[in-house]
Amino acid sequence: MNLTMPILIGAVLGLGVYALVRALMPSKRSAIAQVARIDAMRARGAAYESAHRGQQDTGRFGSLRAQVGARVAELYLQQGWEQRSLRADLAVLDRSWERFLATKVLLAAAGVFFGPFLFAVVWTLGVGRSPIIPVWLALLFAIVFFFLPDLEVRRDAVDKRRDLRRVIGAYLDLVSMSLAGGRGLPEALMAAAEISDGWATQRIRNALADARITGISQWQALGSLGEELGVEELKDLSASLALVADDGAKVRESLASRAETMRHRELSEIEGSAGEKSQSMLVAQLLLCAGFLVFLIFPAAMRVFQV
Repeated sequence: MNLTMPILIGAVLGLGVYALVRALMPSKRSAIAQVARIDAMRARGAAYESAHRGQQDTGRFGSLRAQVGARVAELYLQQGWEQRSLRADLAVLDRSWERFLATKVLLAAAGVFFGPFLFAVVWTLGVGRSPIIPVWLALLFAIVFFFLPDLEVRRDAVDKRRDLRRVIGAYLDLVSMSLAGGRGLPEALMAAAEISDGWATQRIRNALADARITGISQWQALGSLGEELGVEELKDLSASLALVADDGAKVRESLASRAETMRHRELSEIEGSAGEKSQSMLVAQLLLCAGFLVFLIFPAAMRVFQV
């Protein structure tokens, strides 16, 4: 029984080290898998993302992180795990997919080591004596640490998308005013995007500039940006502009009505959020009053029960 616990702990640690080494070792791929990988990288713009998105990792840890991220990203690609919603969240936050995967794997490896370490601390206190506890702790912390970055990214992406929708509403108003001033649709779209230097307008401006280089229409570029960021408003805007792009009056009406709709939706969301906070404050006040009543009634109740 005394030898069982060290054997199990060593097995779990060895499994974690083996998984980390296998992630870093290059695997032999077939020609079909290699061609599919190249096609997928071209379709998703992985080369552009790797070159322009995220900071370059430097140092020994940075090199290890880059290698782990590349291996895990390649594994995801071979298995067909697209994770579109998560990629869209990372695109909104302007973070690299490879660095995100590397963070997940390294945190999971840290969780594998943290579980037995925590058990050793508990063992010294004399709380737990079962040898199976470090194995379950290692698995539990590995799973929890692996999914922690997902929760953080999704939470931050919600706030970023809210800011982006607010900017899109103002951007549509600016485009409508530029159209009313006599400008054409392409010029109005670019001129409205050059008003501000915020991150949202920069993304729109870069998408419009890339559209000129690649030769696609600007509303198609906005639709592609909405697909990348997971913002339905941009995709709807692209579809509506494609239908009425040749009629300036209809374009102005469409943009003005869409901007007004987005403002009403934003106001309703703000009112709903304020209502939820008011309800939370009311519940907190009721709990405080209940605690105060218990504090007042408790001495009298103790006297009654003692009698």
